[in-house]
Amino acid sequence: MRNNYLKSYAKINLALNVTGKRNSMHKIESIISFIDLHDLISIQNIKSNNHKISFYGKFSKNIKKENTVQKLLDLLDRSNLLKNKKFKISIKKNIPQEAGLGGGSMNAAAILNFFIKKKIIKLTKINIEKLCNSIGSDVILGINFSSSILKSNNQIKKFTKCPKYNTLLVKPNFGCSTKKIYSGVRKFTKPNLNYPKKQMFSSNYLIQQVNALEKIAFLKYPRLKNIKLFLKNLNSPLFVRMTGSGSVICAYYQYSKDCKLAKIQFKRKFKNYWCNVSKTI
Repeated sequence: MRNNYLKSYAKINLALNVTGKRNSMHKIESIISFIDLHDLISIQNIKSNNHKISFYGKFSKNIKKENTVQKLLDLLDRSNLLKNKKFKISIKKNIPQEAGLGGGSMNAAAILNFFIKKKIIKLTKINIEKLCNSIGSDVILGINFSSSILKSNNQIKKFTKCPKYNTLLVKPNFGCSTKKIYSGVRKFTKPNLNYPKKQMFSSNYLIQQVNALEKIAFLKYPRLKNIKLFLKNLNSPLFVRMTGSGSVICAYYQYSKDCKLAKIQFKRKFKNYWCNVSKTI
């Protein structure tokens, strides 16, 4: 089998509410888009007794042996869905870890989607959902890299041709543990995304929304609050919001030139912070 190349796009939460708890997991609702920042995955069938997984690139350090890709392959092997086929998978990590961008989850989703499209495995929709949930709660979102609204009952509504935003992503020199951030949740909000509509992706609607995890993250890491306040004053962004459980703060712009200029201005003050200009896809 020849080398196949996949793009695994970063996920951003345009808005996020915590609406309750289901067993030990928090129930959330979220407005989600993907941006053109991506990890690059190469995958090929090999003659071997074991899969070979490797990571390289700027954000490849300290990836655990028990990662999302390994979990996916282990689950597929246990169910004999790969029929003893083994794969060499190499991933260039351009998406930072502990950033709220879903890098690891989207890697697993991209590979699973490749196996399904190439008819290497056959799964029903229900079994795809079960498999994704066994790997990570947000893996299912990456089966199709399109704008989505996740309802509090865990159902997903996909949308196409949504408004596009230029994004300035900023990450300080630390990450946020998803587990630690969610452990600080004390209040739940009533669901308000139960009737998903495309207009929820409009800037007028999004400006009025929040990421409910920001308050917790800002208390634990005051620097994140300072970053958000600084970004708000750079070239009049439409809105500024943390994605996921952090630590990336994202400023959203209508025009690319404003976004690029904001990056230059930001880097003058915060030279050591990771900064990326992207666009929603």
